Amino acid sequence: MFKKEVYISRRARLHEIMKSGLALFIGNVESPMNYPANQYHFRQDSDFLYYFGLDLPAFAGLMDFDTGKDWIFGKDVDIDDIIWMGPQPTVKELALGCGVANTAPFNKLESVIGDALSKKRKVHFLPPYRGENKMTLGALLRENPCQMKTLASADLIKAVVSMRSIKEPVEIAEIEKAVAVAYEMHTTAMKMCKPGVKEQEIFGVIEGIALAHGGGTSFPIILSVNGQTLHNHNHDNILKKGRMMVTDAGAESNMHYSSDITRTTPVGGKFNRKQKDIYEIVLKANTESIKTAKPGISNRDLHLNACRIIASSLKELGLMKGDTAEAVEKGAHALFMPHGLGHMMGLDVHDMEGLGENYVGYSDEVKRSEQFGLAFLRFALPYKPGHVFTVEPGIYFIPELISKWESEGKFKEFINYNKLADWMEIGGIRIEDDVLITEKGHKLLGKPIPKTVADIEALCS
Repeated sequence: MFKKEVYISRRARLHEIMKSGLALFIGNVESPMNYPANQYHFRQDSDFLYYFGLDLPAFAGLMDFDTGKDWIFGKDVDIDDIIWMGPQPTVKELALGCGVANTAPFNKLESVIGDALSKKRKVHFLPPYRGENKMTLGALLRENPCQMKTLASADLIKAVVSMRSIKEPVEIAEIEKAVAVAYEMHTTAMKMCKPGVKEQEIFGVIEGIALAHGGGTSFPIILSVNGQTLHNHNHDNILKKGRMMVTDAGAESNMHYSSDITRTTPVGGKFNRKQKDIYEIVLKANTESIKTAKPGISNRDLHLNACRIIASSLKELGLMKGDTAEAVEKGAHALFMPHGLGHMMGLDVHDMEGLGENYVGYSDEVKRSEQFGLAFLRFALPYKPGHVFTVEPGIYFIPELISKWESEGKFKEFINYNKLADWMEIGGIRIEDDVLITEKGHKLLGKPIPKTVADIEALCS
């Protein structure tokens, strides 16, 4: 946990924003893998962590905006628990650790919420994403559990997003710890990227690095020579010379703050001509986007500029044609880059995704595009100091998408379909870094992980 003053300050700020009603934060519970006593690794709800800091199952936090009081609800351990887990702090002791003076048994929460409902008081809550919490909220609020997501409080969502979007110095320090672990993960993967090695071996080693540092991975590792599948979690392939291995992996700090880095490495450590040509385009889009990042610049503008870099460079290779600006405006480039430039990052690797991307990355003034590719941009708003983002352009040769567009004659004025067959062995190339927006510009977080052709070849030699 951070010092209790951090959580006191955060809750005080939320009280200032919300002013009336109650906010109910249900912490996560243990979730069984295949029978009740054999549980998945516990991960606390990020919003509960943000305001209350208790990284333990089966707690709830309550903020009463009318009285100014905060509560922790939980169950003290009994002797049976102590036999299996050892002595544990009391709920009161844990609550004081995050600056909450008021506590009650978890089973008292039903009567507290029931009393609030009987008095027609507004009970705010965030969209639940776990079945257990949907059931708990449904029971407490006397609503259909299946409706919990749609009944969530827009006012509370907006308030939480406004706070969590701007990272405090203590949060940035945690993210940097996670990036430091990612450095070790990625440099290890790059060195292991040799012919005859199975993807699973590399996956296992770098996941072990994250676990050895205590926090584990921030998301399931993506590691594959079939990088044209954006989120490829299959690790069955044997590495062969002439292929490119995409590794998209990050770590969590012990405080659950994330890193998210991608590197693409030629099997055997040496780029061939075609690999180098495509790689250099992606690298340019990555470095130019990072160089341009500063307060006031929107992530949408950076995304579109990266798309223009990719389209104009592919035109130089003869894979695209026509007017570059028009091609990007109409979305022809999305054949090669069908995703957004990046996303916000913090306690969640796609930060606050569970609250709704349109609340996090869009506004009443900035609406999400419906255009293929651009529609997948998770964040379109201007940068502010304290934002932490990934910058992850890519180029992909997706056989099924190419075949579909070609059969439809889609964007034939911009795409040289007859030349794409010679480039299919590339698969996919993505380069991703984590960037903090500062008062005057930006800061690339962590020790630089090799990403130029020369540096990668030197590391892998």
